Amino acid sequence: MSHHSRQLEFIPLGIAVLTVSDTRSIAEDASGALLIDRLQNAGHQLVERRVVKDDIYHIRAMVSGWVIRDDIQVVLVDGGTGFTARDSTPEALGPLFDKVIEGYGELFRQISHQQIGTSTIQSRALAGVIDQTLIFAMPGSPKACATAWDDIIAAQLDARTRPCNFVAMVVKDQQRCDTRTPRLESPS
Repeated sequence: MSHHSRQLEFIPLGIAVLTVSDTRSIAEDASGALLIDRLQNAGHQLVERRVVKDDIYHIRAMVSGWVIRDDIQVVLVDGGTGFTARDSTPEALGPLFDKVIEGYGELFRQISHQQIGTSTIQSRALAGVIDQTLIFAMPGSPKACATAWDDIIAAQLDARTRPCNFVAMVVKDQQRCDTRTPRLESPS
């Protein structure tokens, strides 16, 4: 079970929020607003927010532009993770990942099962790393965004979370995961 280290400081990250939707504008985007509220309340910085239509190439173009920026360490993507003909977020992002974070989708569906039952199998929530930028994609409902942030993402974007978090991967000069740090044996 993870916990916070009182000896470490919180490190704010630059986060971009992308809503994938054919019908919503920023004014109608409750899910994006929820994620912005959560990340700012946690102490992170919103760098940019956009809404793009559910199209593989629009999604890829926006995310690709963000991952090359030095001020963005994390991209939160809501929407487009279902099974309808228009849901294309996994197809857009999957090929771009240098590494896939399999545990995120697995854990999201496990937690979601407690809330919505077997309908969670229709969620294609996914996460990965593109050029040292973390990407977390989740369903577009406000409840799903709250589940993803509150139960998974927030702790992993907090440098105080032990034994491991993702901050060391995206911010230079940070201590690596405690389970990965070699321990020196004390002399006898």
